Amino acid sequence: MHLTTEQKKSIFEKYGKSEVNTGSAEAQIALFTERITHLTAHLKNNKKDFGTQRSLIKLVSKRRRLLNYLTKIDILRYRAIVSELNLRR
Repeated sequence: MHLTTEQKKSIFEKYGKSEVNTGSAEAQIALFTERITHLTAHLKNNKKDFGTQRSLIKLVSKRRRLLNYLTKIDILRYRAIVSELNLRR
């Protein structure tokens, strides 16, 4: 994986509100978004890498499920994370 431990910690600090809060929905969504952008760039160069393509689809669906969960729990938190990460439905 391309993310180092320091990068993950900075993502968790920014979106999870602390370095050790790795389980919050916002932190997980931000981590998945970083991985999705990396895999998307990889697939632009390697069009026939079907294993990576499958992994990308799984990550996108995991992020979508977390976003749906956040919508049901707290719509304000959902809107905040979507605007910060520039996601669209």
